[in-house]
Amino acid sequence: MLRTKTLVSPSLRTLSPLVLLSSSSTYSSSSCNKARALLSPSLRSPPTPKKIPFTVATHGRTWDDPYHWMRNTDDPDLRDHLDRENAYADAFMAEACGLRRQLAAEMRARVPATVATPPERWGPWLYYQYIPEGKEYPILCRKFSHPDGLVKTLLGYMHRFSKEEVLLDWNEIAEQFGYVHIGTCRISPDHKFLAYTLDTSGSEVFALQVKDLQTKHIISSSENQNVVSLTWAGDSGSLLYTICDETQRPYKVLCKILGSDNADDPIFTEHDLNYCVDITSTKDSKYITINSNSRTSSEVYVLNSTNIRGGLWPVRKRMSGVQYFLEHHYGFFYILTNAPSENMVSTSGGYYLARCRAEKSLLDKWQAVVLPDQDTTFQDMDMFHGNLVLFLQKKGLPLFCSIDMPIVDNIEGPRKVKDFNAWVFPLPSSLCNITPGSNNDFLSSVYRVVVSSPVIPDLTVDYDMEQQVFTILHQEEVMGLTDQNNANSHSLNLQSNCLSSQSYQFLHNIEDSQSWGDLSESYFCERREVISHDGFSVPLTILFSREAYCDGESPGILHGYGAYGEVLDKSWCSDRISLLARGWVLAYADVRGGGGDVSVHRAGTKENKLNSIYDFAACGMYLVAEGFIRKDRLCAIGCSAGGLLVGAVINMYNNLFSAAILKGRSVGSC
Repeated sequence: MLRTKTLVSPSLRTLSPLVLLSSSSTYSSSSCNKARALLSPSLRSPPTPKKIPFTVATHGRTWDDPYHWMRNTDDPDLRDHLDRENAYADAFMAEACGLRRQLAAEMRARVPATVATPPERWGPWLYYQYIPEGKEYPILCRKFSHPDGLVKTLLGYMHRFSKEEVLLDWNEIAEQFGYVHIGTCRISPDHKFLAYTLDTSGSEVFALQVKDLQTKHIISSSENQNVVSLTWAGDSGSLLYTICDETQRPYKVLCKILGSDNADDPIFTEHDLNYCVDITSTKDSKYITINSNSRTSSEVYVLNSTNIRGGLWPVRKRMSGVQYFLEHHYGFFYILTNAPSENMVSTSGGYYLARCRAEKSLLDKWQAVVLPDQDTTFQDMDMFHGNLVLFLQKKGLPLFCSIDMPIVDNIEGPRKVKDFNAWVFPLPSSLCNITPGSNNDFLSSVYRVVVSSPVIPDLTVDYDMEQQVFTILHQEEVMGLTDQNNANSHSLNLQSNCLSSQSYQFLHNIEDSQSWGDLSESYFCERREVISHDGFSVPLTILFSREAYCDGESPGILHGYGAYGEVLDKSWCSDRISLLARGWVLAYADVRGGGGDVSVHRAGTKENKLNSIYDFAACGMYLVAEGFIRKDRLCAIGCSAGGLLVGAVINMYNNLFSAAILKGRSVGSC
C-alpha cells in the first residue's frame, strides 16, 4: 500500500544511484593491491565455521543446529570467522577491481550533468528539485506562481520572471558534516515552514529540524534523535512526529509547538511490540491520522487538525488480519480496507472502498461504496476535491483510474469501478511501474506520476482528470547509451519529442510532447507464464539486449521476492545497461506470496511458503530449458524477504544456480 506522502518528488528517485556511485563505488589502486596481497594459499578456499552440537525443539519438532552458537554476536570466535569471511571475499574479488572501476564510470557517465524534476504546483507555489552540475546532492526550490495561470507561470519560470527560492540544499549540509541523508520533508500548510529529518552520520538515526522559510533560519531542533514520520497541524504552528524505541520501532507520537520552550507533548503511545506507528494528514488537511500497523492488521485514530487538544477518535479497533487506511472528503471518511464484508465474498477478502460520516459516534458505521472489478484488486487511493484516484492491479499488472467525487448513495448497494464511468489513465505498456508524485494540492484536478518500465526511462506525466487528457512533461535523459561490446559503439536514441531536463527546456514544448520514448527496438522485454509444480502460472519478465544476447550461451540473473503482497520492482534503471550490454539476461519472477490478488499472496505465505520456492525454481529451470540462460551461468538474487526465498531455493535445488546474492535477508514467512 502506498501510504507515504512526501514533498520530495519521486521523479528524482534516479538521483540515489548517482549519490551512491560518487561515494561507495570509488575503488583505489591501493585497495586493489591490498586485496591481491590477501590472496594467500590459506584464502583460496572459503573459511569453514566450527560446529557445536545443539538441538532445537519447537512446535513439537526437533532438529540439529550446529551453528546455533553464531546467535551470540559477542562471541569472539564469531568475529574471527566473519573477519576471515571478509578477507576471503576481498581476495576472491581482487581481480575484479578494474572491472568495478569501469562499471562505476559507465554508470556515472549515464547520468546527465544536471538532473531536475518538472515543477509541481501546490497552492500558489511551484516546487521542484535539481542537482546542479558538479554537485552530488539535490536542492529543493520553489517559485511563486503567476496569477494568470499555469502556462504563464511556466513561461515566467523559464525566463526568470519570478525569483527562485532555495528551501534546502543537501550539498551545504554535506560540506558541513561530510555526509547527509534527508529522510522526510514536509512544508507547512501556510507554506512558511519546512520540517525535515536529518542524518549526518550514516547511522540511519534521524533528527528533526524546522526551518523558517522567510528568514532561512533553523528555528527548532528536536532533542529526540530517532524521528521517523511527521505531519503539520492545520494551524501550521504545531508539528506532530513519531519517535522510535530502543529496537528502532516507531512507537510514540509527540507534538511540538513552534515558539514554545516546553517539552514536546506525548499524544499517543503504542505498547504492542508487534505494531509500528505512522502519522500523516488527510489530503485536505482537515484531520491528522495516527496509524498503528502490524504486518497483517491496522488501527487508525484521527485528530481534528485545527484542534489537536480535542482528543483522539478511534476509527475501528484492531482485528487480526484486517487492515484499513482512510482519507477525508467533505464530511466523510473514505476507507480502503479488507474488513469482512458480505459484498466481498467473491474476491476472497480483498480490499474495497467503504465510507462513514466524520462524526465520532458514527466512525464504526462503515458502508461499502466501491468494489473492484473481476480479476482486479485495490492497492491504494488518493483523494482530491473533485476526484478519487484508485491504484489497481489486474493479474499482477498495474492500473490506475479516477472517479468523480462526491460518490452519490446508491440504493442498490456498492458498485464496481466499471459502473462509475471511471477514467483509466493511459499507459505506454502493461509492464509499467507507476510512482505517484507529491500531489499535495487537494484542489487540483491534475495527477502527477512517474511511469517507467525496463525499457522506458522515467516519464513524468500529468493526468488532467477533468479533461481526461495527459501531458508528458519530461523523460529521463540517459547519457552515453552505447553497446559496450561493439568496438564501433553506436548511440541508441530515444524515439520521443520530450526534450532534455537540463535548464527545464522541456517546458517550452509541453503540448507537443505526447510521444512515449522507449528502447524496445534495442532491448527485448517480455512477460511469460511459467507453469509451477501444481499447475499455477508464474509471471516471469525477461529482459536482454537484442544485439548482445547469445542464444543458449548467455549468463543471467533471476530476481525474486515473494512476500507481503508486493510485486517486484521493474522500473527503469540505467545501471542495468552495463549488464545487458555484456550479454546478460535479467529475469524477474513474481512468485506466490508477492503481488497479484489476495489469493496469490496467501498461496505463498506461512504454511504455503514452499509454493514461493517451487515457483522460483520453476522459473529458473524455464530460463535454462528455453535457452535464455546457459545452465552453468544462472544466478539468483533476493533482497530482504527475497533472501529467504533464494536461500531456500539454493539449498533445495543445489545444482540449479551457480551463484546467489542474498541482500539484507529476512526470515519472515509473510
